[in-house]
Amino acid sequence: MLDREPLLHPVAIADLRPTQMTVGYREVERKRREWQARTETDGADYLGRHMIPVVIGPKDRPWMIDNHHLARALHEEGVTKVLTRIVADLSKVHGRLFKTFMDNRNWLHPFDADGHRHDVEDIPRHVGKLADDPYRSLAGELRRAGGYAKDDTPFSEFLWADYLRRHIRADTVKKDFETAVNKALAIARKPDAAYLPGWAGPHD
Repeated sequence: MLDREPLLHPVAIADLRPTQMTVGYREVERKRREWQARTETDGADYLGRHMIPVVIGPKDRPWMIDNHHLARALHEEGVTKVLTRIVADLSKVHGRLFKTFMDNRNWLHPFDADGHRHDVEDIPRHVGKLADDPYRSLAGELRRAGGYAKDDTPFSEFLWADYLRRHIRADTVKKDFETAVNKALAIARKPDAAYLPGWAGPHD
């Protein structure tokens, strides 16, 4: 099932199926600025270092299981193709069974910008249709500020986003992002966040 080798030919971003419903638009903008800074000098190398991990599903469609922000940013920048690496080939698994398997492996995150779970069928079919979750942007900025450590747990930033959603007002996140980050830093080390991946609070 597993194949860690990359596909050496480009894949159209339009053909990539998302496995989540939202991204943080601030995070997308940060990725766009990063791409803009590199495109003139090492754009091709940058894409080579940031291959999109995918699961091959029914009808050989590639389902991206990470790097949604990068794919969205590249799409907005007019990039049409990216390199991918295959994590699993489930092309022979069909219908609801495929999505059940993906869900059980934590390769799907059908949650909206309010943290509510939806049917898997509600996940957009194109990265350009992903909605904004401002708390996902806050969770990303919190990690870069040292609020928690990078962790391989699937959708770990969304777990932090849901935690922050319960503690910081939405209007603060939207209108005063810097204050929201400072508040996030203050609460990220509290014991009630210890269940979250990458928690960096004090230990007894």
